[in-house]
Amino acid sequence: MPRISRRQWLGCAIGALAAPRSLAAFADRVVKNGRLKQSVSRWPYQAIPLPEFSRACADIGLTAIDLLEEADWPIVAQYGLVCSMGYAGGGTIRDGLNVVANHDAIVANFAKSIPHAAQLKVPNVITFFGNRRGMPDDQAIANCVAGLNRVKKIAEDHGVTICVELLNSKVNHPDYQGDRTAFGVAVVKAVDSPRVKLLYDIYHMQIMEGDLLHTIRDNHQYIAHYHTGGVPGRHEIDATQEVNWPAVCRGIVETGFTGYVAHEFVPTRDPIASLREAVALCDV
Repeated sequence: MPRISRRQWLGCAIGALAAPRSLAAFADRVVKNGRLKQSVSRWPYQAIPLPEFSRACADIGLTAIDLLEEADWPIVAQYGLVCSMGYAGGGTIRDGLNVVANHDAIVANFAKSIPHAAQLKVPNVITFFGNRRGMPDDQAIANCVAGLNRVKKIAEDHGVTICVELLNSKVNHPDYQGDRTAFGVAVVKAVDSPRVKLLYDIYHMQIMEGDLLHTIRDNHQYIAHYHTGGVPGRHEIDATQEVNWPAVCRGIVETGFTGYVAHEFVPTRDPIASLREAVALCDV
């Protein structure tokens, strides 16, 4: 090994302290097995500035942060992270794909934002089915398929997946139409694109359906992304709630899933400590 001067050594040491820390630099990071790619949703941690939160996520061993606005995508890249699910103007929970009048805006927004997502290696962008407002499911499915057919080529051309989220209508989002796996699968099957899939939120679907492992095994080919959250309450995924998270995560791994599972619970304790515990629990 060549000898270096004291000045060279000091320069290297100062440079290492000044540089953003890399994922590989932390021997105490939580992620050990890494069979499941884990991420975390930004919104429950809004009180922590994004640069500070990004550094904490990198320290834990996460490689991504979920549900970021387009302006934030480059910020997390500075910490060796990607945005695993981006907002790109895909409508809102209430006003989504089931209403044809919403399609033009969604198409225009995706046409603008999906190329940028591809440039920054954002693998997924989110959209929603919308509230029912008395619409029959068969009409809603037809409308959602029509809207997604207009944007699927944009996604296919850029290698970005459009994910439509399943949400519960019992507790958090009354009247949301995409509140059952079968509804979402019917839409995705009809669109028939490798770049249009479901965001299967485990918290929401436990409330609506339960039977998580069976549902995931039967429908994994239509799912590109997962969210976590303790049931009831959407808090820590620990012994205070009802889902067996290691079993669910092992079930996801066994399907051959290569996407992200993003934690989307609202911490009731120290937020970073709770996140570390969740990541360790799901590192199956």
